[in-house]
Amino acid sequence: GYLLHEFLSPLANQRTDGYGGDFEGRARLTLECIAAVREVWPAGKPLLLRVSATDWVEGGWDVDDTVRLAGLAQAAGVDLVDCSSGGASPLQQITVGPGYQAPFAAAVRAAGVPSGAVGLITEPEQAEALLVEGACDLVLLARQLLREPYWPQRAALELGAVPHVPPQYGRARRAHREHIPSGGAPAVAAR
Repeated sequence: GYLLHEFLSPLANQRTDGYGGDFEGRARLTLECIAAVREVWPAGKPLLLRVSATDWVEGGWDVDDTVRLAGLAQAAGVDLVDCSSGGASPLQQITVGPGYQAPFAAAVRAAGVPSGAVGLITEPEQAEALLVEGACDLVLLARQLLREPYWPQRAALELGAVPHVPPQYGRARRAHREHIPSGGAPAVAAR
């Protein structure tokens, strides 16, 4: 799991000092980190907090804890809570499927805190539906962009938008066509 989540989760945090015990003690480090970052982070740039919204284990951190933390984080200067999950216990039981973590973002957003959804969001229509339905304010992609770096352009086209393509991409495409013959091998002499 994430370091801050190791403090938040009652499964991982067995401390008896001011950084353990009840919710307030377990949340202390996260809130102190937010305050420290907010002091140096430019006011005009958004500050996002990624959380594990649930441990997926009975008696662990859960979505109600996340909603409570999200309110405190917003008051401390966080602009959006990015809702992931899991990672604190080998006992976790996660039912994985398309958009399986989006309900956590929806719960945070319903509490009045802007949220980001993650987790097997792979299709443009799926991402758009989460935004249109109000489940989140932002869709964040990771593994899908590793698999398909041009996903944003594909998404824009499939959703009826005209993607902005930087001029550098056009030059690269032209150079590629000029230097790679139809057989696919680069037109470079062996040295």
